[in-house]
Amino acid sequence: MNRILKDLVNLLNLETLEDNLFRGESRDLGGKSVFGGQVIGQALAAASRTVSDAVPHSLHAYFLRPGDMSRSIVYEVDRIRDGRSFTARRVQAIQGGQPILSMMASFQRPEAGLEHQAPMPPVPSPDQLKPMSAYYEQWLDEVPDLPERVHTALTREVAIEFKPVNPYNPLKPSQLDPAQGIWFRAGGKLPDDPLLHRCVLAYASDFHLLSTALRPHARTWLTDSMAVASIDHAIWFHRELRVDDWLLYAMDSPTAQGARGQSRGLIYDRAGRLVASVVQENLMRELSPG
Repeated sequence: MNRILKDLVNLLNLETLEDNLFRGESRDLGGKSVFGGQVIGQALAAASRTVSDAVPHSLHAYFLRPGDMSRSIVYEVDRIRDGRSFTARRVQAIQGGQPILSMMASFQRPEAGLEHQAPMPPVPSPDQLKPMSAYYEQWLDEVPDLPERVHTALTREVAIEFKPVNPYNPLKPSQLDPAQGIWFRAGGKLPDDPLLHRCVLAYASDFHLLSTALRPHARTWLTDSMAVASIDHAIWFHRELRVDDWLLYAMDSPTAQGARGQSRGLIYDRAGRLVASVVQENLMRELSPG
């Protein structure tokens, strides 16, 4: 496990303050506020601390305020229901006495049932593709005099490895279909803890999703004239998974309107099993000049 991945695992290992109350630290990934995937992953970890004999099968989160990267976050868990099959938890992520995220999570005890799934789209295997970091190095060489914040954001080491199916240069955006595929995995071997793998998947699911809705408009999260942010985020965990092996994130955006865009993603393992689904609505507001 590399240093950055170990740091992510430590971030998800929240400090217990008292019953139903936990605290987590934050990291700067180059954005203007706390990375949404971090808050979702930590909120799921907090909810899971109050559940036994069940695993999370879905979560629905709303981002209410931008988080301050220099401050810790307190997670307050409300034990809404403990049922025979399903358990529900509500989590508030709090900074400065105000919620920055509100999330509902549902847990299910394992049981067998009928199965079907959408097939994995035909794409090259991750072994045939280059890592995203190699493309960033190339693109940065082609665009001199970039603002320091952009250069830092694109070269910052993260805990998740990415291999794009069709690379897209965010420094020179062009009008493309609102769809993309990216292979991803944790940057090292993780312990055999199903909950940890789901929390790391929740963290990783917030990467590249918003940009899918910006593609047909030749905009990216680096475009100065755009205000972009995640509004809400939902995940359904369908099958057992390992996030330290390659997973395909097949994303599309069916609509954008009213300064909001919707992005969806299906996550498959290398065997073609659909392991999770994600839906997010994003703020994508064009700023007035001046």
